[in-house]
Amino acid sequence: MRSTITGTARLTKAHKLSAAGITVAMGAAAVAMAVTPGQAAETPSIAVKPVAWTTTDLGAHHHIGNQSDKAAQQAKTDAADAKKKADAAAKAKADKARADKQAASRSEARTPVKPAPAKPAAPAAPAAPVKKAYADNLDGWIKESLDILKSKNIPASYEGIKRNVMRESTGNPRAINDWDINAANGVPSKGLLQIIDPTFKAYHVEGTSWDPYDPVANITASCNYAADKYGSMDNVNSAY
Repeated sequence: MRSTITGTARLTKAHKLSAAGITVAMGAAAVAMAVTPGQAAETPSIAVKPVAWTTTDLGAHHHIGNQSDKAAQQAKTDAADAKKKADAAAKAKADKARADKQAASRSEARTPVKPAPAKPAAPAAPAAPVKKAYADNLDGWIKESLDILKSKNIPASYEGIKRNVMRESTGNPRAINDWDINAANGVPSKGLLQIIDPTFKAYHVEGTSWDPYDPVANITASCNYAADKYGSMDNVNSAY
């Protein structure tokens, strides 16, 4: 006898027990046929109870397979999410490091350069002494000569100089004596105080002209000579 079983699920324990019952029943039928020969021509009718298959039994394996697939898919999803988070964290860290480096570079570039220390100012050159102005006449010549004589510690006075100048040349700086003994000897007296060239050169006052006709040079050299010979021009009252 052949029994048709529908479905693809594996046999459960209940199925196995049903099959065992069918086997026992068939064995009993065979025994009955052997005991009653007169009934051999008749085909025994054995009722076979079909095995009952439930949706629970059929879907158990499918449900377990689905659970496994879902778990695997969830694991993949979780791994992908974790990788994305790790990648995002790494990128954020790299971006922050790059931003910090750029900020440091900009800060370093903006660091003000300290100015070089100022060089000490060169000492100012001493101011040139202001030259005193004197009138270009007898009064001015005598006053300028007195300032020079005073700086050289040579004694003289305004009155003593003027008195002798008026006697010797009447105040003419270009006066010359070409008739006395000095002139006869080739060294005529010259200038305001009528001094000869050898005496002028010997008693010349530093800082004045070497021209015996120069008024200031003539007065200072003559006063220097008078101070040496007579103590001062003030003591000279005649030819000297």
